[in-house]
Amino acid sequence: MPPWTRAENVAPTTNLLATFDWQLDLKNLSLFWTTIGLFALVFTLEILTPPDYVMGYLYISPILFAKPHLSRRTTLLITALAVVLTLLNIWVPGHHREIHPAMVANRLITVLATIVTGILSDRNRHIQQALAQQQAKLQIQEKLASLREDFASTLTHDLKTPILGAIETLKAFDREQFGSVHPQQKSVLNTIIRSHQTSLKLLETLLDVYRNDLEGLKLDCRPLDLAKLAESTAAELFDLAASRRVHLSLTYGDSDFRQFMWVNGDALQLQRVFANLLTNAINHSPRGAKVEVELGDRAGDCVVKILDTGAGIQPDEMPHLFERFYQGSSDRQASGSGLGLYLARQIVEAHDGTIWAQNRVPQGASFGFRLRAIGHPTTR
Repeated sequence: MPPWTRAENVAPTTNLLATFDWQLDLKNLSLFWTTIGLFALVFTLEILTPPDYVMGYLYISPILFAKPHLSRRTTLLITALAVVLTLLNIWVPGHHREIHPAMVANRLITVLATIVTGILSDRNRHIQQALAQQQAKLQIQEKLASLREDFASTLTHDLKTPILGAIETLKAFDREQFGSVHPQQKSVLNTIIRSHQTSLKLLETLLDVYRNDLEGLKLDCRPLDLAKLAESTAAELFDLAASRRVHLSLTYGDSDFRQFMWVNGDALQLQRVFANLLTNAINHSPRGAKVEVELGDRAGDCVVKILDTGAGIQPDEMPHLFERFYQGSSDRQASGSGLGLYLARQIVEAHDGTIWAQNRVPQGASFGFRLRAIGHPTTR
């Protein structure tokens, strides 16, 4: 509904205002009479000046002045009024006035300009309203996103304490602090402990993602060897790979010998990148398959690739792989949170590196990242 709407059951002056869709308040009454006054002023100038001088152009001023407060109907009405008054001045006042083609042409041009102004004013009003509505929607979405992130951050933080408590209690049972435990019970306890530890890792990942989005990723960068970090991470994931019957291997480019790959980075965060990419590759690999960590250097950069022989990446999934909460449609041997690759991208980009994914030929996928290499600390 336009800001100035039709009024009903009012006095004669008010009925006139209602014709032009004005609300009956002091501010809009003032705007109404100001617009009428401007129209009267321009009409007076039209009458008092020689017919060769066209003052109808000035009707554009009250139209632009009042347009933010007019409905479409009212804009058309005052534009039509301006047109009529401009053409009327050809004959009024009529004494001793000679009508010649140049005067008529000038006034027709003025009428055209007035009509265009009215149309553009109405269109601009609609555009401004649409922009205001869009801005309001964006503000609401930003507020909802902020509330959602605050809720998720608080929830994940509060859930960590009971899970940690449950893990420690289960470990105490496993150590037989509360009495003897049969081998079958130990197996069940270990399964429950691993499940709780997985849940804890998911919560920590979720909490880190929201914290990084809000505060930025804080790094403790020091010289470190990516090759050594890759080896230690692969060793930690050996049990997971074994349970999936997936073989893990490390290669160093074209060489069979271990190479040093020194970068300036945060060891804890980069280890999470290795863990997330390797876990992703293991979960997407069929039983009996091989996951390979390929380390090398290229143009002064350290390059890491995680290669698997799974089903690969669908073309429509490729642009979304590193988005938050995105999970591909391909079959998995284990479910995830959709945050591992997103967190890996956060960490690599915080190190001024690049991360990517691509399909392998004939089968499988390759995930990689690149970081700027530095010299060996002892030789710098």
